[in-house]
Amino acid sequence: MKDKHLDIRIRQCLILAEASGCPRRKFGAVLVDPGRNVVLADGYNGGPRGQEGSLCRGTWCERDGVKSGTMMELGCHHAESNVIANAAANGVPTHGSWLIVTGEPCPMCAKMMHHAGVVCVVVVRGGYAGGSAGVEYLERVGVKVVYRDGPQDPRGGATYEMT
Repeated sequence: MKDKHLDIRIRQCLILAEASGCPRRKFGAVLVDPGRNVVLADGYNGGPRGQEGSLCRGTWCERDGVKSGTMMELGCHHAESNVIANAAANGVPTHGSWLIVTGEPCPMCAKMMHHAGVVCVVVVRGGYAGGSAGVEYLERVGVKVVYRDGPQDPRGGATYEMT
């Protein structure tokens, strides 16, 4: 995929992240066909479809006080799982696709991407560092992981502009 197209898709991820109702972290993800440079599906982190706000209540999050990387069943649906689910719900093939996401994937999302046939994951550098376990899994099973410059961790207050 050409750099200029990848830069556009990263911008789309950042805009999608703004749609998240999560008070802690906002993630966006785009699934693309790298050969045709087209978006196959998109997603962001949030509550179950039609239930936005059911898990996050203003400034409170169901995962407050839960150690990162544990009790994954609590909290919102991750952007990566939402984008794969959106593709599946619409009959969009994911085999051979790239997934661009505004932070490192958790192990559960990494497994889902691998089993969906994603061949490359582009992690926007500077976004929330979800830990290395998801990235390590992807690399171990042969999924290419690429880091690109991007937003700062939302907890740090820095903003990001694509140049």
